[in-house]
Amino acid sequence: METQQTMKAKVSAKGWVVIPAALRKKFQIKPGTLVEFKETGGGIIIIPKQKDPVEELYGKLAEKPSLIRALMESRKEESQHEEKRLRAR
Repeated sequence: METQQTMKAKVSAKGWVVIPAALRKKFQIKPGTLVEFKETGGGIIIIPKQKDPVEELYGKLAEKPSLIRALMESRKEESQHEEKRLRAR
């Protein structure tokens, strides 16, 4: 059974709270990590949201050459090469 530690942090004038390093490490909270706040009867729960893998990959391949285009170009070159070979007979 996991023991839960009590950790404290002060709220700044702007409402900022620093999440203790041990918790950031344990829950893999890094700069840019989205967190969700849930209100309970007696307090607030902060839940780190895991990144959606589909959303993370969205647009990553857009800047890369199209694999379909490369395959079609390769097939076209093969076809032309085959035609030349057949004509040379």
